[in-house]
Amino acid sequence: MVSPTAIVFDLDGTLIDSRGDIVAAVNHALEVTGRAPLPGQVIVRYVGDGARALVARAARLPESSEDVEVLLRHFLAYYERHPLDFTRWMPDAQEMIERLSDLGDLSLCVCTNKPRSTTDAVLAALGVRGRFHAVVAGGDIAEKKPSPAPLLHLAEHLGVPPRRMVMVGDGPQDVECARRAGVRSIAVLGGFGSHQELLDARPDVLLHTMGELWDVLRRWRDATVRISAVR
Repeated sequence: MVSPTAIVFDLDGTLIDSRGDIVAAVNHALEVTGRAPLPGQVIVRYVGDGARALVARAARLPESSEDVEVLLRHFLAYYERHPLDFTRWMPDAQEMIERLSDLGDLSLCVCTNKPRSTTDAVLAALGVRGRFHAVVAGGDIAEKKPSPAPLLHLAEHLGVPPRRMVMVGDGPQDVECARRAGVRSIAVLGGFGSHQELLDARPDVLLHTMGELWDVLRRWRDATVRISAVR
């Protein structure tokens, strides 16, 4: 085991509860294109694979449809204007980011399938963009989670081997992305992924809240120190 030097967070459902703003933006896109709005609990089931997949599922269209492009433009334009109407931090997430930032020897990053424009809008509105050494958003590279490509891109950018990174997320996409990249995975309940979905994804660690992350990272760091001392 090696001590992690980079902690990579998913955004929606992991650091922030963005359900309300996502639902509002999707229903805006549906209504301005002449479609009926959907209940929030239906829309949130479509979250996780990027904005194009989200609006396509909401409109019951294939992602390749030209109508999806129109829906996507309306969704993004609305979301960029309303990044924080309903969004709040997930429990303990803000405190954990601040606590980890204070350590000084960890690179904190974001890896999300959320589009770059809305990712930047949300992080700026929260006032935390400067907390993160790097951000990889949907569309920045050709592939999205669960492909390992976003995490491998981050590893190369940071100059950190994947085995020294940790992916923290709330969905099976995060866990699979980490596994395929050779990165340790920590799943957190309470976001968009259900308990059973996360169990089936088999993360290295499953947390009930973000507040438990500190102890996990401390144990990993302490174990590395003990192993080094024995050697």
